[in-house]
Amino acid sequence: MTHASPTTPEGQALYLQLKAKLHDVVPDVELRYKAEIAAEINRLKIERNAVILGHNYMEPALYHSVPDFTGDSLELSRIAARTDKDVIVFCGVRFMAETAKILNPSKRVLIPALPAGCSLAASITADDVRDLKRRFPGVPVVTYVNTYADVKAETDVCCTSSNAAAVVGSFGTGPVIFLPDEYLGKNVARETGRRLILPEPGQTAADAGDLTNTLIGWRGRCEVHEQFSVADIEAARRQFPDVMVLAHPECSPEVVAAADYAGSTTAMIREVERSPAPRFLMLTECSMADNVVAAHPEKEMLRLCSVRCPHMNQISLEATRDALLHDQYPVDVPEAIRGPAARAVERMIAIGPTGKKD
Repeated sequence: MTHASPTTPEGQALYLQLKAKLHDVVPDVELRYKAEIAAEINRLKIERNAVILGHNYMEPALYHSVPDFTGDSLELSRIAARTDKDVIVFCGVRFMAETAKILNPSKRVLIPALPAGCSLAASITADDVRDLKRRFPGVPVVTYVNTYADVKAETDVCCTSSNAAAVVGSFGTGPVIFLPDEYLGKNVARETGRRLILPEPGQTAADAGDLTNTLIGWRGRCEVHEQFSVADIEAARRQFPDVMVLAHPECSPEVVAAADYAGSTTAMIREVERSPAPRFLMLTECSMADNVVAAHPEKEMLRLCSVRCPHMNQISLEATRDALLHDQYPVDVPEAIRGPAARAVERMIAIGPTGKKD
């Protein structure tokens, strides 16, 4: 099956723009087809007075064409909090769209695909958090933003991978319940000089002993980042001894320790931009490396990553167009949940990526 060149001037202009960036990443026939869809999305965006937010894990043809803003969860949360558009289309997974709705209750928030969930967010429920709070009374709860709204509503403050250590550090030496990512919890514990415990069902504060400088964690994991191993890094270094390895903090502590750099998606992008290293390997969702290569063709990225998030993969240009055409799929958060969740998210935004108020 072949596709002719785009039929509209807008589509042709977008095709040339995408071809310049993605000719080494996406087949030309796909670029021709997707450019016309992207042009249609840009027209609909104006008609609907919509803003499109694109996470760093979006497919390259989408990432480099229709988003008004791109970034990681923290950046996009901050942007969502101050938008003046009537409609927010969140090209990311459901918990991200929920966060936008939490911060913008009067806005129409759309997610392009209903199946775009998250294995990590699904690993914990609001009942789980309430149970932990009963077993560890008075201990503040820090919840990773990769959670659903009802979990955020049980939280004192949210965090992202970029500011998790700063958020935990804001509580001094007292114990903190840190949910739900086991690996991120272990990496934060190491960074902040704390021990981490993973309580068994029914275990209480009395069973745990002295909780000074303790993180009380949870056994949730990202189905993408848990797949990377130290063996992957060793294999890359054998073939490319001068490679710089960057890992997301949702990877295991062993992988993070073996990497040259660990940080959020945005932090990894910035490190690649400023590093003089001859080549890079990013241990995170694969589309991000393609997007970095497209934006920085002078950088050499090893194509050794084969782990694509099945949930992020649901968000396509076609789905984004249909979201605007058919007003699908609206994200709603009941006010009883939204109010307390908003307070937790707003505290996260106030702390910022470095722990300094802004």
